[in-house]
Amino acid sequence: MVSWVEVIEAHSCSAVHVTDSVLGGVPTRVFQPKRGKKLKRGVIYFHGGGWALCSARMRTYDLLCRKMAEELDAVVMSVDYRLVPEAVFPAQYHDALAASRAFLSPQVLERYSIDPERVCVSGDSAGGNLAAAVAQELGSDDSLTVKFKLQALIYPVLQALDFHTSSYQQNQAVPILYRPIMVRFWLQYLGADPSLEPLLLANNHSSLDQPALSAQTRSRLDWIALLPGERKKHFRPLVRATGSPEVVDKVPALMDVRAAPLLADQMVLGRTPKAYVMTCEFDVLRDDGLMYARRLRDAGVTVSSDHYEDGFHGCMVFSFLPMKSDVGQRSMNNYIRWLDQNL
Repeated sequence: MVSWVEVIEAHSCSAVHVTDSVLGGVPTRVFQPKRGKKLKRGVIYFHGGGWALCSARMRTYDLLCRKMAEELDAVVMSVDYRLVPEAVFPAQYHDALAASRAFLSPQVLERYSIDPERVCVSGDSAGGNLAAAVAQELGSDDSLTVKFKLQALIYPVLQALDFHTSSYQQNQAVPILYRPIMVRFWLQYLGADPSLEPLLLANNHSSLDQPALSAQTRSRLDWIALLPGERKKHFRPLVRATGSPEVVDKVPALMDVRAAPLLADQMVLGRTPKAYVMTCEFDVLRDDGLMYARRLRDAGVTVSSDHYEDGFHGCMVFSFLPMKSDVGQRSMNNYIRWLDQNL
């Protein structure tokens, strides 16, 4: 209901020209600053919502992208990729990739006067997942003449093999993203049987008798090894000796790096651009972001980690009335400041 009520028409203001367009065949809201330099920075943005909710046309995302366009003197393109239930993986990924390829094309860069040396891919939550997956794919594409300079990931969701990380245990009942809700989002996104929810919640799908999970794959989401001590706290991993190994056979996309970017090979990670990763203490996805930041660093990527001890999932969109919060404003302002300093 919030997603539906919040949808607004594109309207320009004195500082930013706003239009609804199409980018690579995908509906997109475009924000163009009316003043500033002739050659602009460029940001392509993917909204959050569990691949099922929200829209680039929502008031909160409209206000965020409008602010980014004005303060960064940047052309911001906010993509309305397809959503569950009308579309499931890999449709959302394909939309994000198609829009990104079009965004980096000479025709689009020239049309919107975007500097090809100053382009960024970004997104929050499920949109952060899409941004990370796109950064991996395009970072390894040697046919591209223009590549992203930056990737900026806001509390991204990056894996679905361990729902008992330290942050999943600590924040399983913390609003707004409860642990069962995240599992449900994953099953819906991957087009899987919803009756599998209890098995995923119990980590039965990643038990030691699961032949598809090699030791190398497990090392890529080993939070005991990848997280700093203050984030692990008193929590312990849940790795079952026996479980339900048939789950991965039924849902092979659980192992697909296009859906779960944390599982990517180190060589692939090493070809992605300089990164910003925002995480929040009171968020089940906190450890996804922290592990990804660590793996990117280990692969040689320069990473800025921005952690909010008082943050919660989705806090950055709570930056405007009537849902204005202090941590929401701080996180949004720091995110935009990082882009300003690095793009």
